[in-house]
Amino acid sequence: MIKIVSKIPFISSIFRSLYQVNDKRLEREVFGLKFKNPVGLAAGFDKNAVLYNELANFGFGFIEIGTVTPRGQEGNPKKRLFRLKEDQGIINRMGFNNEGLEAAINQLKKNKGRLIIGGNIGKNTDTAPENYTTDYLECFKALHPYVDYFVLNVSCPNVGSHAKLNDKEYLEELIKAVQQANDTFENQKPILLKIAPDLNTTQLDEIITLVSETNLDGVIASNTSTIRDGLKASEEQLTSIGQGGLSGQPVKNRSTEVIKYLSKKSGRGFPIIGVGGIHSAKDALEKIAAGASLVQIYTGFIYEGPALIKAINKEILTKSL
Repeated sequence: MIKIVSKIPFISSIFRSLYQVNDKRLEREVFGLKFKNPVGLAAGFDKNAVLYNELANFGFGFIEIGTVTPRGQEGNPKKRLFRLKEDQGIINRMGFNNEGLEAAINQLKKNKGRLIIGGNIGKNTDTAPENYTTDYLECFKALHPYVDYFVLNVSCPNVGSHAKLNDKEYLEELIKAVQQANDTFENQKPILLKIAPDLNTTQLDEIITLVSETNLDGVIASNTSTIRDGLKASEEQLTSIGQGGLSGQPVKNRSTEVIKYLSKKSGRGFPIIGVGGIHSAKDALEKIAAGASLVQIYTGFIYEGPALIKAINKEILTKSL
């Protein structure tokens, strides 16, 4: 609908006048990139990079496309996306459904340059563990000319053979391989790691060490959760839904705790993009106060609509953050 409506003359300019907040005080320079405001759209919404030009009209400072895998894949069987309306949450087990690298590049060639684009990359579900790095490198090299920063998605709970992606030694190997590929380009792009909210303090300490040892450009905290504690949804409803990653309000506090821990323990040693349960301007400011340099929305965008982006940017200006 957004795609169709945006084709009507003057509609895009109406959207811009309704939702965009243009103010120099909102600008942020993070990992060498200049963002016109700190509010982004998280990966998973515009998986195949078909909507980012239209979504730019809603006031985002940046949009992350993907997760992109080398080959297109169907993802998990449907039904695989469920709203928990009482909890203001979503459970998904999409399984990296996307049209693949070539399709994403064809769409990114249409970039009108309105805002910063991130490329979230992953492996194909049927890729053997010994070839994981090859998948990431294929995506990285092919997308390099078309995106402004990269995210290594190693924390999605909906992909097969996931354990290796959480192993510190393998992560170190993967990051170094991608960094070496980055060095072959004239213009190097920032590389970030997206982590799960379910990590314990020992695992978070490992992430801090990993970022320090590899000179990684930043971390996105956090992905979806597999924990179902404290939900209003009934056990019966949750059983009928089954497995998947939980996002939205139920993960808000945990993702903020992760941001706060990483920021404090590392002495604000690296930039953090805060994501998880941002449904209001207050939620976004909590993430920034915890140590996030930028924030991303997804489930909040589904429930609250584009007015949420404007509300966050307006509140940031009010607080002069």
